[in-house]
Amino acid sequence: MAKKSRSKSRPQQTAPGEVGPRQPCPCGSGRRYKACHGAPGGAAAVFVGRPFEGMPSECDVVALRELVPAATAPLTLKGDADRTVTLCSLLPAAVPAMVRDNGEIWLGLQVQHNFGDPARDLGAVLEAALEQAAAGESGVVGLLEAPGEGPRLQDLVADEPLTVTVHDGFGYWVADLPEADRPAAEAALERANDAANPTARLTSVPAAYWTNVGAKEHLRWVMPEPEGALLDALARLHAAGKDVLVEGSRFVGMFRAHGLLAPVWDLPVGTGPEALEEPAERFAADLAEALASTSDLTAEERSARAGLANRQVTIR
Repeated sequence: MAKKSRSKSRPQQTAPGEVGPRQPCPCGSGRRYKACHGAPGGAAAVFVGRPFEGMPSECDVVALRELVPAATAPLTLKGDADRTVTLCSLLPAAVPAMVRDNGEIWLGLQVQHNFGDPARDLGAVLEAALEQAAAGESGVVGLLEAPGEGPRLQDLVADEPLTVTVHDGFGYWVADLPEADRPAAEAALERANDAANPTARLTSVPAAYWTNVGAKEHLRWVMPEPEGALLDALARLHAAGKDVLVEGSRFVGMFRAHGLLAPVWDLPVGTGPEALEEPAERFAADLAEALASTSDLTAEERSARAGLANRQVTIR
């Protein structure tokens, strides 16, 4: 009887950008790829690690989908500039879209489905909403199954930056409703408002959002740079003591969402968004300089980088 080989099998080679079956699934589930998105009939037929890449306001879209409770931004369609479409962080009952009685389309980012490519999901929902509006029908637009191939959100909307409006709550849901229709929406509106933390978007830098969670305040800033380069730059600034925004603030880690990192700072209660404008602008300039550096990381910077890499939370 032949002896079993004691040699370990060779690691499976993967092409750049591919994920091996025994590697962690890039969706952030913590499972191996073969047991998650790589499994037959697994979590999703596709997985796009950076679904909103190429959009001028990619970072804001990610922030509105994952971090900001109540915000809206108008969208301009490529084929119909006169059609009113509003991108919303959240719609009532987390529905994917609504066609209003006046023909306006509201498109929701925070939804309950996940078919692996949020940009394709949004594209499919927007197309369905446009068809419904063209037929003169109002109401909810759903997405009950994976949409398959087709245009993604960035294929349907104009290639221009978003103008984001952050709201104190979800009053915009009922702002244009007739008085007779408002009572039915009041309960859902009250529950949603109770769960929404005060939030504001900084004006001095893109995609940076202050929020007050009661016991603390935070700044959460979605950044577009590749993860490796951004970690290097943040490590350089941390080692140099340049990551303190205001007195008493502390850079505590970062979220990872849709292929982007969102550094997070704890702030003293009472800081408010206005006090962050100038420090954030200064930090952005220091970060740009650190990103441009080509020197090797020092021992202190490598240690800082390792610490930062361990302080990441993936949002799925």
